[in-house]
Amino acid sequence: MTRTAATLLMIVSLVLPLWLDGQAVRAAVHKVEKEEGGGLAAALKSAKPGDTILLGPGVFRGNFLIEKPINLIGKPGAILDAEGEGSVIRVDAADVTISGLTIRGSGADHEKSDSGVFLGKKAHRAQVLDNHITGNLIGVYVWGQKDAVVRGNVIVGRRDHHMNSRGNGVYVWNAPGAKVLHNDIRYGRDGIFVNASKKNKFIGNRMRDLRFAVHYMYTHNSEVSGNESHNNHAGYALMFSDRLTVRKNLAVDSLRHGILLNYANKSTFEGNKVVRGGERCVFIYNSNRNRFSGNWFEQCDVGIHFTGGSERNSVNANTFLKNQRQVKYVGTKWVEWSTEGKGNYWSDHTGFDVNGDGIADTAYKPNDLVDQILWRHPTAKSLLQSPAFGVLRWAQRQFPALYPGGVIDRHPLMAPVIPDLPGNWPAPGTSQQAKHENNKEAK
Repeated sequence: MTRTAATLLMIVSLVLPLWLDGQAVRAAVHKVEKEEGGGLAAALKSAKPGDTILLGPGVFRGNFLIEKPINLIGKPGAILDAEGEGSVIRVDAADVTISGLTIRGSGADHEKSDSGVFLGKKAHRAQVLDNHITGNLIGVYVWGQKDAVVRGNVIVGRRDHHMNSRGNGVYVWNAPGAKVLHNDIRYGRDGIFVNASKKNKFIGNRMRDLRFAVHYMYTHNSEVSGNESHNNHAGYALMFSDRLTVRKNLAVDSLRHGILLNYANKSTFEGNKVVRGGERCVFIYNSNRNRFSGNWFEQCDVGIHFTGGSERNSVNANTFLKNQRQVKYVGTKWVEWSTEGKGNYWSDHTGFDVNGDGIADTAYKPNDLVDQILWRHPTAKSLLQSPAFGVLRWAQRQFPALYPGGVIDRHPLMAPVIPDLPGNWPAPGTSQQAKHENNKEAK
């Protein structure tokens, strides 16, 4: 090391601690106990970067703008109320933390995106933590910045409009790296809606009484893991999105679908559980090269319905339990649903396992000619108990070549595969009154 370099190193070692101490000294705490005289607005203007504003209990009315990297923290009972106009808090600076507040009363203007917390394009690395966000059009709007975190909030949406006219609990738009973690979201339109984004993580959220729990549009390379969906019209609606990881999620008592794919490709679905998924546990439309493994699909009208040109999807090691129809697939070619000698568990398969290897000795074919006729011509249900249908099914059993094509599992499992779901989730479903209201809104 040269003498010059050694001198510079010594100077840095002496000056850096002093500079850091100066930064710590300059980071002040501003206590705002009452709103008289515009105390919060004044504190937001006078605070320096790195400062903390600590709000005491009480109601602070108005619309609040944060333009510096500060911390806005509430003591128990601290309430921000916009009284029905605009967004309650708007953030236009990086490295802002908002925590411990009740945030309520935004406006209802969709064009202005009225929100409880609106994170603008400059709000990189913003953190919205442990707040109670209620009665707003949109709970938290993450709009165009990087690496925002929305964690541990209770978000209760509005109910004074038809469901499709409400706002979302958390709305993520073009916000790479955004994380939505461990929030409890109820009412409103969608629990978490994301559009035109990438590299997002939605983990450990609980969503109830909504249209969709999680709704993806044009979002890629992202993760949906360990979430709960209760009493929503659909659990996880993934559309026009590629390379998603959807793992260990729960969907219970969905009105229509547990999992819905529409133009979703090259994604992985592992260890998810759908119970009482309404019309379909899984609906796959024009979605290709996806892998389904280790999932549990129970008590739906149809276990999996795939159509619209969905090709090259891998389906193995899943459990299909007590669905009225395990699979709905209309096609003329055979689609194999086993991989490397391991298929799926089917609760209505009557096969035996003579050698005890856990694999049934006969293949499973879920759809026959009668199923195909009923799907193409629903009015034929009146003939379901007729001798003609009975003869048709008998003929197929005697002459397998009569099968029209469809799904075949040549290596069905003899025992179900139980997903290893995280946490101690409460019993599925909410009150019958909530379910009744949810179903009524869907009509």
